[in-house]
Amino acid sequence: MFIHAVLFIVKPKEVAKYRKDSLMWADHTAKAPGFLSYRTMKRYGFKDQYVSVYQWGKKGDHDRFMRKYHDWLVGKSKAKVGVVGYYNFKEIDKKVVKRCKP
Repeated sequence: MFIHAVLFIVKPKEVAKYRKDSLMWADHTAKAPGFLSYRTMKRYGFKDQYVSVYQWGKKGDHDRFMRKYHDWLVGKSKAKVGVVGYYNFKEIDKKVVKRCKP
């Protein structure tokens, strides 16, 4: 599994637009082969920091999508954001706990 995360600085007046843009990106990635999930998160303890996290089956799935759609989606995005960094992760261990409600 491959995870790609982008950490952004998003000013309060841009948060609604950033969240809308994030869902637009997620809608497009959802159609891509190998895409598994997307999350938007606010970073605890840091002012105005948000992260967009994409989970893919393989790095190649992500790379293929980015080559084809990245610049086009950037052009469609409305929020003014600053990129703090890009982070890529490869899964090496996994444990899933499924809990059922009584």
